[in-house]
Amino acid sequence: MPARASARSTRTSAAVSHKTSSTTLNSQRASAASRVSSSNIDIPEEAPDNQLRTQICSIFRDAQKTTATHRKLVVNLRKIHEACCYEPTRPKTAASKDFDEADFNNEFSRCVLRTMPVKKSEGVGEKTIRFVGLFLRHANDKDNELLGEEDVDASTMPETPSTRLTTQVMEAILPLLTAKDKFVRYRSTQLISHVINSLDAIDDDLFQKLRHGLLKRIRDKEAMVRSQAVLGLGRLAGNQVEGMVNSDDSDDDAETGLLEKLLEVLQNDPSADVRRSLLVNLPILPNTLPYLLERARDSDPATRRAVYSRLLPALGDFRHLSLSMREKLLRWGLRDRDENVRKAAGRLFRERWIEDCAGVNQPEDGEQAPTSAPPSMDGLLELLERIDIVNSGVENGVALEAMKGFWEGRPDYRDAVEFDDNFWETLSAESVFIARSFNDFCRTEGNGKYESLIEEKLPEVTKLAFFLERYLNVLIEAIRRISNQGDVEEDEEEDTVEQEFIVEQLLHIILTLDYSDEVGRRKMFALLRQSLSIPELPDEITKLTIEVLRDICAPDKAGEKEFCSVVLEAVADVHDTIVDESAVGDGEESFHSARSEVSGDSTPTKSGKHGADTSLSEEEAREKAIKEIMINMKCLHIVQCMLSNVEGTLQENDHLVSMLNNLVVPAVRSHEAPVRERGLVCLGLCSLLDRPLAEENLTLFMHFFSKGHSALQITALQILTDILNVHGAQLLSANPALLKVYVRALRSGSKNPEVQGAATTAVCKLLLGRVVTDRDTSAELLKTLIVAYFDPATSGNQSVRQALNYFLPVFCYSRAENQELMGAVALDALHSLYNVREGIDDDDMDVGDEMASLNTIGACLVDWTDPRKCYTPGIPMDADKKNVNGDVHLDLARDILEKLSTNVPKEEKKVIAPLLGKLYVSPASTEDKIRSLYEDVSAAVEENILSDATSRNALYKIHVSLGKIVNQLGEQDKMSRRSTSRSVSLAPDDKTITEDVTVVPEPRIEEEREEDVAEDVDVSTTTARRSEADSLVDDLLTDEEA
Repeated sequence: MPARASARSTRTSAAVSHKTSSTTLNSQRASAASRVSSSNIDIPEEAPDNQLRTQICSIFRDAQKTTATHRKLVVNLRKIHEACCYEPTRPKTAASKDFDEADFNNEFSRCVLRTMPVKKSEGVGEKTIRFVGLFLRHANDKDNELLGEEDVDASTMPETPSTRLTTQVMEAILPLLTAKDKFVRYRSTQLISHVINSLDAIDDDLFQKLRHGLLKRIRDKEAMVRSQAVLGLGRLAGNQVEGMVNSDDSDDDAETGLLEKLLEVLQNDPSADVRRSLLVNLPILPNTLPYLLERARDSDPATRRAVYSRLLPALGDFRHLSLSMREKLLRWGLRDRDENVRKAAGRLFRERWIEDCAGVNQPEDGEQAPTSAPPSMDGLLELLERIDIVNSGVENGVALEAMKGFWEGRPDYRDAVEFDDNFWETLSAESVFIARSFNDFCRTEGNGKYESLIEEKLPEVTKLAFFLERYLNVLIEAIRRISNQGDVEEDEEEDTVEQEFIVEQLLHIILTLDYSDEVGRRKMFALLRQSLSIPELPDEITKLTIEVLRDICAPDKAGEKEFCSVVLEAVADVHDTIVDESAVGDGEESFHSARSEVSGDSTPTKSGKHGADTSLSEEEAREKAIKEIMINMKCLHIVQCMLSNVEGTLQENDHLVSMLNNLVVPAVRSHEAPVRERGLVCLGLCSLLDRPLAEENLTLFMHFFSKGHSALQITALQILTDILNVHGAQLLSANPALLKVYVRALRSGSKNPEVQGAATTAVCKLLLGRVVTDRDTSAELLKTLIVAYFDPATSGNQSVRQALNYFLPVFCYSRAENQELMGAVALDALHSLYNVREGIDDDDMDVGDEMASLNTIGACLVDWTDPRKCYTPGIPMDADKKNVNGDVHLDLARDILEKLSTNVPKEEKKVIAPLLGKLYVSPASTEDKIRSLYEDVSAAVEENILSDATSRNALYKIHVSLGKIVNQLGEQDKMSRRSTSRSVSLAPDDKTITEDVTVVPEPRIEEEREEDVAEDVDVSTTTARRSEADSLVDDLLTDEEA
């Protein structure tokens, strides 16, 4: 097709300049009649209809109906475009000769401009813009094909009819970016961004104009405009960064500035749509990746999900991320509060990351490959290694959750995994965790559906015991070798940590086994009993060993005694290592004397030891003292783990009594702080098994709280809370000082935020579990919690805020009694918070940012006491509760009126009084309370106790609501009395007929009728009076609102 561009270039330019002037002359007339004149759109000259306009408008009309025909319509429009811009090779009709390129560009721009005022909710605007972008891309591609190979190596962008059309359309749209109409700004920004993302190249001058115009729109007040602006700027930033790699232009600062501005928007824009648009459109670079991955903690669930479903799959091989970042992303995703985010993170782990390790190429769009690769155990081992399974596979680590989803979502790996003898003989940290996670999944998931896999793949108890013995020996040898060496190499230490992890995972598997096999049970019991006597055994393995021993022993009292006996024998063996290495005694000391050495008091053996120690140097004596402390700590840790698995009574178990007197009590009296603190924990556990012991030591625990450091205070609080949970709140009422301990801990504030967090959790458990039943005590604790929740001093203590954010609604909505308690303390708490707010110095902090407004706090208190939200047995929570007993709000209203009648500051009255209008007045409430409150409200209205309009309106509102209910009650009383008098008046006639006696009650009936008449008159006059009052109130409300 021969081109006419060069031959017609002068005519085109002339036509453009000529028509521009005519457009200017007639634009005012056209805009006056246009429906979009308010949007400041300069519509091209409205020339008479012609054939070209009809064809283009017809195509645009069809394009806005559906996107299915867009490709066909683009081809048709391109034919018209070519007819206007190029000489046809075989001219069939002369229609196109009447129009040139300028005519087509003007008509095309005219149709595009008509789309600008279309609202966002209208789908035709979206379809039209997509059509425009598709056509411009198609036209550019076709023009480039016509140019051929001659301009491939050209440094400048060739000028073609499509580039001129793009420039004219963009030049016409650019002024609309600053239009007053938000929809015009939205559509113009959307069109520019869409065109930028559709085209491969743009003229440099136009590029700078578009960049400048879109940069202004990222600060637009409308989120929909900002969202479209960042779509285009993301593409521009990506292109600029690509150009920066091989370029040393002076625009580097501007290019870097664009990226920095977009990253700032990504972090701080209030709209989730804007942040999500940037997340998926910004280029993935070393300097942008941390900001992109940071969105995994975004407040919007859809944005967090986009990180796992779109960003990370597009990133490629996850092994390019750092180890800490992999672990963080996995933990954040699998523990997200939104289910869709958790699913996306689990799918990423089991589909993308495993395939990266298995060496399978993934498609670019992040979807699973059409043909799934066969299971690769080497890939799974590498995957676990890449997430540092030794650290992430411990308790509360994320690896267990990740592997649970992995086994659930990959049945091919479930079937392919094999645990043969070679597997168990060559265990690594990764392989043993595969076995442990597989065992946990099959035993806990699917309601026993996968139990058969356990029987098929895991070895029996006896064989597992031999494997455990083997790895335990390796671990102990490694620990002893390291302890004897002065300089330990890093590789040896890491190997020891891995061996410890292997033994822990084996014990987790053994903890779930069935010990009906007596041979296997005896073998395992003997092995664990022997291993427990090893002083070098790590603490976590000791804890798991004791749990397995308790599981092996019978669950009855005899089994518990056997369990305690075995563990305490191991404690004696561990403690004998001190005796064996010392020069004191002959190794035949009793369990009592061995335990007595734990204390720092004078014992019969201490003087002997002191005499023997005189021959030792100072350094040797210090090392020996440290070792004794370590051994005693080890003994106490074994006892602590044992007590955690005992449920019987302390006095019924002689072994426990002996242990308490000979080990725990001396440890609590020790002068060594670590021994004393661990002894305190053991004493607390013993107190849970014996109430008299708990009562005797309450003062001791409170002393530790008063004098101890933060960690010891938290331990004492936890012990006291457990004692109250087990033995009841009578201990709290019998010891008034105990309540002061909790209140003091709750008010510790910025001094000890950890203590305040622990105290908040403890008090929430006591109140929610109804352990504290005394009303005064409960009221004091609840009031302290409410003040702590809204106090700006706790704004940085997230443990307090999150605990109370869950507790307060649950506590109030779970029982009606709890709502009554909340209503009783609400005003006192609000008064305390009013004083807190008044005491804040405005120069120190911004009160509005640090503390919620008192009106918001009052609204929360009213909402927590709303009887419609309280759980009622037998009624679903989502049921519509209309007529529920609303006494709690009536009591709150009475308290508010009493408060308003006192000498309360005017500002506090303005906070309290509006709460009256938010209360729920139910007709199902107690009648006496409704009538009594109505009288009090009526008196308050007559006395005019409130001065500001908002407070008076709230008072009038509750007055009207109560008046309507009281009138209904009066009508019901009136009807019931009439029916009663009618039935009583009929009774004498019946009695006269059935019985031959004189009618005596006749005068009484007449008196009752007279009383009824009198009461009817009173009720009617009262009703009339109240209706007048109601109309007066309505007038007052209308006047105030007006």
